[in-house]
Amino acid sequence: MAQLDFGGVKETVVTNKEFSLEKAREVLKNETIAIIGYGIQGPGQSCNLRDNGFNVIVGQRKGRSYDKAVKDGWVPGKTLFSIEEAVEKGTIICMLLSDAGQIAVWPKIKPYLKAGKTLYYSHGFAINWNDRTGVVPPKDIDVIMVAPKGSGTSLRTMFCEGRGLNCSYAVYQDATGHAEEKTIAFGIGIGSGYLFKTTFQREATSDLTGERGSLMGAIEGLLEAQYDTLREHGHTPSEAFNETVEELTQSLGPLIGDKGMDWMYANCSTTAQRGALDWAPRFREAIKPVMEWLYLSVQTGIEAQISIDKNSQPDYREKLNAELEAMRNKEMWRAGVTVRKLRPERN
Repeated sequence: MAQLDFGGVKETVVTNKEFSLEKAREVLKNETIAIIGYGIQGPGQSCNLRDNGFNVIVGQRKGRSYDKAVKDGWVPGKTLFSIEEAVEKGTIICMLLSDAGQIAVWPKIKPYLKAGKTLYYSHGFAINWNDRTGVVPPKDIDVIMVAPKGSGTSLRTMFCEGRGLNCSYAVYQDATGHAEEKTIAFGIGIGSGYLFKTTFQREATSDLTGERGSLMGAIEGLLEAQYDTLREHGHTPSEAFNETVEELTQSLGPLIGDKGMDWMYANCSTTAQRGALDWAPRFREAIKPVMEWLYLSVQTGIEAQISIDKNSQPDYREKLNAELEAMRNKEMWRAGVTVRKLRPERN
């Protein structure tokens, strides 16, 4: 493990230089890893583990995700089973169903969680808010987490490109005395870029805040506000989209990701620099109270309860699809479809 100093704040991080893939294989050599759920995270984590030489099986109900698992090379009756069968056969049970799905299957799988097994998560939701979810693990098992900071698709794509996606890791319950070592080994096994230590509580609250904030909710609201303002003042859809979304995602965003916001500023005009430096504090002052409100709503479990209530409704999928369709049909995103077609092809 390595200690990084973030301006006086020290953090523990792990890479495959300190904890090799060979060591990870040795730590988990007697384990049967059961991936439960083949939706968002399941395919990436299971396929990466399989490619890295670990003993992996998948548990999934019959349907579209089951068919995808078969297409990805998981064999019914050999490496692909029902959820209950996989939980019974596995020694590390990886709960990669949706949060609502985890709540629904918990009563069915809990009897199979015998002493010495490991319960694994990639999100702290079910455990952190177990007063609302009812997910209370037996005391004689390990409960661990590796949380990729991105989608399962990104995890798989970056793995196939020889890169790794950053992940956080945590131990909630250490019944065997080896929980942390198993957690790090698992993180190396799925192809983490580096692993940074957290807790189930911190991961759950930061994750929900980020999704509702700068990663998805806040950025969608900001883009819509700027696009609508430009359109209302006579700018064309193409111009409004380019100035709002296209330049951000295709030009400036990669510069930020590569070397930071200051580097991006340094590679823009002095007029752009001046305006950004002047207006950034105004946006921060306007947005900070909303972020504090959001964090409080997450911290107190209000957001978790909203998610549980809505995602557990029998017609949730239909309602979700209708909301996504409404977003898709907004002029800004319809303009985006046209603008993206005009991007030059990559060599």
